[in-house]
Amino acid sequence: MAQPLPRSPRGFMFDLDGTLILSDRKLGGYTAIPGAAETLAELDARGIPWIAMTNGSAYPAGVQAPKLRAVGLPVRDERLFTPNSVAARAMIERGYERVLVLGTQGVADALAEAGVRCVLPDDPAAHETDAVYVAWHPHCSMPDIHLACERVLDGAAFLTASDVPFFATKDGRSFGYSCAINGAVARVTGREPEPCGKPSALALKLIAEQLGLPEADVGVVGDDAVAEMQMARAEGAIGIAVASGSTSREQWAAQPPERAPHVVIDSVADLLTGGLIG
Repeated sequence: MAQPLPRSPRGFMFDLDGTLILSDRKLGGYTAIPGAAETLAELDARGIPWIAMTNGSAYPAGVQAPKLRAVGLPVRDERLFTPNSVAARAMIERGYERVLVLGTQGVADALAEAGVRCVLPDDPAAHETDAVYVAWHPHCSMPDIHLACERVLDGAAFLTASDVPFFATKDGRSFGYSCAINGAVARVTGREPEPCGKPSALALKLIAEQLGLPEADVGVVGDDAVAEMQMARAEGAIGIAVASGSTSREQWAAQPPERAPHVVIDSVADLLTGGLIG
């Protein structure tokens, strides 16, 4: 049985890659992690709220959630959130008039659906943007990076979907494109990006609001010390680490206090067998 938590979570946020699923490196084929579907179904049966939040920004929820359901996970569209969900809210609240998106068309579409006026690098209006948003951009070119640097040096806000370097896949560890692009822009401009996905306070605020709970009552379940556990620790939530993804039990044991989970389990199936669901 897993070690006891400081308090029982009243709701849960689940990471995707390495926690509920393993995908291939092209983010195409998904495989559900054993026990994930049963755990989510049991939460529903007990009336315990949960959502899924990925740091992946390639697909909007309306595209990705059906893929999750196709492998047996009961993730409705409205229960799946991405960094684009958080970014759109921040951009609108801050009044950015036009956002340069270094990402796929799917990223731009997700922001546009939320009411953000955004452009891709090949749009002439890209030179007149007051914010830059770096997301999933597997075909990023040096002209794209040059343009982003120009805008940031001219005073544009610098946001990103994720600044986490790796994510787990069934083909092994894969690096995050946005993190690599962020590094190039930051090296040139001297400005670090503001993450909109995990581990940002913006992300956990949205998570808690969607669950209808105080942040302290949210169980953050994930496989990444920076993305999930650092967020949980910094914002006072409950960190539940799994060893089914990018971080082994030995690596979890070596984390500093600001990234240390409250409990480590082998996989999400242990939420049921380990007595972690109240």
